[in-house]
Amino acid sequence: MIISASNATIRQLQILREVLRSGSERQAARALCISQPAVSQNVKQLEAAIGLILFKRETNRLVPTDAAWELLQSIELAFAGFDQIGKSIAFLKNNDTRVVSIAAPGVFSLKLIPEAVRRIRELNGSYSIKLRTGSYQEICDHILHGRADIGISRLPLDDRIFEWRPVGSAVNVCLFPREHRFSEKEVVTPEDLVGEALVDIDPQYAAHQMNVNALRYMGVQPDIAVEYDAHGHDAGFVAAGVGVSITNEILAREYESFGLGCRRFEPGATYHYVVFWQKDRALTGGQKLVMEQLVSAFRGSERLSSAVVV
Repeated sequence: MIISASNATIRQLQILREVLRSGSERQAARALCISQPAVSQNVKQLEAAIGLILFKRETNRLVPTDAAWELLQSIELAFAGFDQIGKSIAFLKNNDTRVVSIAAPGVFSLKLIPEAVRRIRELNGSYSIKLRTGSYQEICDHILHGRADIGISRLPLDDRIFEWRPVGSAVNVCLFPREHRFSEKEVVTPEDLVGEALVDIDPQYAAHQMNVNALRYMGVQPDIAVEYDAHGHDAGFVAAGVGVSITNEILAREYESFGLGCRRFEPGATYHYVVFWQKDRALTGGQKLVMEQLVSAFRGSERLSSAVVV
């Protein structure tokens, strides 16, 4: 194959690359399993094709010119692309794919998914992850319509459409700044929220029912400092001392780096989280690896955080 804008061939560039990397025509010939005269001939043909002197001949040895080293940089970039194509072909032969797509609430990008991806890359650095976030309904749509391979959600899911692996259950908790008065309590209740500024989630979520509606039922007008529309947006406001929030203990584990206090909130609800995919879909090796590492990350997070919620 001839490179456009010159008469150089890929084979000539490959031979030049090996001469520069090995330091001699003899070593290059051995690495490429060709004769030394063939190496010399291709180097001379390349110099003629591109109109540049690539080596100075001094007492039976080749001394690369600056032009040769400059050209090598471009050659290395080009051959790196060829190497990647080779890896992709190998994956395709094994009915596998190099990119695996995960659909999950954005909050899991704080800790859980990065931990899983770190482990995946340690096991096989050829895999890369494409992440899609959104509401639980949007995550289901991503999986249903093939925009993502593996999803993280919570039950209920339609078992006629999806299959899943359980990864943990969670109850409601109250998040607050570390030195907050709630740190002296074992359980936080709606009565405790009277007079507290709230960082509250959109009314469509169950956590909203746990706090704001409970206060209104008691005849108390809630002080909503911030209202947000996706899990994960409350931690920063709570850490800044803006208010307290109600979430669940699995989501609270994602906030460990914020140094927040956390106590069980009652009355509350129980949430069952799963890693899921399309029903009857034959997962590739890469997708199975991602699924297993997500499950492992959930269980590892649960062990590390078992003492967070009192």
